[in-house]
Amino acid sequence: MHKVAVLVQDGVEPFGLGAMCEVWSEPYHPEDDNPVFEFVVATPRPGRVRGPSGYDLHVEHGLDAAADADLICVAPKRDYLAPSPEVAATVVAAHERGALVLAHCTGAFVLGEAGLLDGRRCTTHWRHVEEFSQRFPDALVDENVLYVQDGTIVTGAGSAAGLDASLHVMRQQFGARVAAAAARRMVVPPHRSGGQAQFIARAVPDCDAETLGPLLTWITENLAEDLSVEELARRSHMSPRTFARRFRAETGTTPHSWVISQRVQAAEEFLEQTDHPVDWIAGEVGFGNAAAMRHHFSRSRGVSPQQYRRTFTGEEAS
Repeated sequence: MHKVAVLVQDGVEPFGLGAMCEVWSEPYHPEDDNPVFEFVVATPRPGRVRGPSGYDLHVEHGLDAAADADLICVAPKRDYLAPSPEVAATVVAAHERGALVLAHCTGAFVLGEAGLLDGRRCTTHWRHVEEFSQRFPDALVDENVLYVQDGTIVTGAGSAAGLDASLHVMRQQFGARVAAAAARRMVVPPHRSGGQAQFIARAVPDCDAETLGPLLTWITENLAEDLSVEELARRSHMSPRTFARRFRAETGTTPHSWVISQRVQAAEEFLEQTDHPVDWIAGEVGFGNAAAMRHHFSRSRGVSPQQYRRTFTGEEAS
């Protein structure tokens, strides 16, 4: 992946655009050895692009500048029910030539208008899910996730989930180490599972126990240990039921799902950076055996450990 284009329209949300710029437009940092992309912001009519927050943008490039981009990002906009037909056509053309397409928050409405979400899993900001579902009844929209990839199309939920979706693409294309370096630069979590809830409906209730933050850190440093709900609850001095309820309240997901995601992420790094066999990696990250690791890794990443290693090293995972 060499060129990234972000498509903007009148009413473009500054945070949504900024999130994409923050991930994809960075110059080279020697300490991270990060990939650098040809990055362009494009709009149907170059020049002034109206903003909704008291200032406008000046965009030099028309949509033709996105014609050869490897990744097309659609920035969200305030008046999302009036997407540009030219932007929709550009997205369709990019999809047809095999480019990756990423939209988050209200940017997903452009993909819906383009017909690219019919029969596909997708998401958008939880505030707009009902309206989105009514407008695009053939789209398989999920309001309870941060981001979804279906084929070459990635959709993310609102605001900060655009960073999560972009880091997911970064991880997929360049590996966990590169994505983690980008996240460290932005001071955000290196990986939030796409299946994590978009928001937590209620504040965490008062409790004599401390926040689970220290426990989460301990888990990531001890993935090969027994990390069952019963054991984690014992460490937290709670009953399993109370622990599971509090864990979901603080993280938006279940203990089992969170642990699996951490183990998969650790396995990615071993596959990228070592030549250890899958059996050895499975033991180090807590899956126990190669069969269990293959099951969870394939379910989470859509490829086997062997395929993942070939992608980033050109070697087989034994």
